Amino acid sequence: MLKAIVAPIIDFALPPRCAGCGSIVPDTLTLCAACWRQLTFLTGNGCECCGVPLDAPIAVCAPCLADPPDHDGASAAVAYGDVSRTIILKLKHGRKIGLASLVAKLMVSALPKTGAWVIVPVPLHPFRIWLRGFNQSALIAAEIARHTGWAHVPDALIRTKRTPMLGGRGAAERRRLLNGTIAVSADYKPRLKGQQLLLIDDVYTSGATANACARALKRGGAAQVRAACWARVLLDD
Repeated sequence: MLKAIVAPIIDFALPPRCAGCGSIVPDTLTLCAACWRQLTFLTGNGCECCGVPLDAPIAVCAPCLADPPDHDGASAAVAYGDVSRTIILKLKHGRKIGLASLVAKLMVSALPKTGAWVIVPVPLHPFRIWLRGFNQSALIAAEIARHTGWAHVPDALIRTKRTPMLGGRGAAERRRLLNGTIAVSADYKPRLKGQQLLLIDDVYTSGATANACARALKRGGAAQVRAACWARVLLDD
């Protein structure tokens, strides 16, 4: 009864805002019609290895044929663009941690449709978690676990070395910087051995982070590692 009385007062004083542009919307953690139309949902033909959209029903894209990824496939909810970037930046740097729920809800349709998966988030170095206060990939992973009912192991992967920010760096430099910086926590190796793991991240750019995590997880005994993220930078970007 108290909630029914207080909620309208709060909504009047602090009305729900669009996660993209900040305009007033009917419900919390949603988007206005204009921002929704700007999202490009990644459906249809996609590379079996990295998930990049393809114009024709080709199984594997040329870059993956030339240099196959270490993971066993990747998917993303949307293409990286103005609105998807704004949402994830608000989550990561604007501390709007409630947006993890919106991101996870929109990611669910891009996840594997069959199998029992164990969810593992991409790790942050402890120093970066201390600065930011949280790992956005772990927040998203927790929400996906809540939506799907799949097991969630938030501390399975650890960063053994602090790396500089990867934004704006090329694929080769990303691979070099990430080399040897991610490992499986010894406490969780028995739990991950032989499992199908779903690696959760916010943005898929070159695939260097997903590959580094997949290599570590497979060395730790994982049977399969698929990557899933909120937004994917397309090859033409």
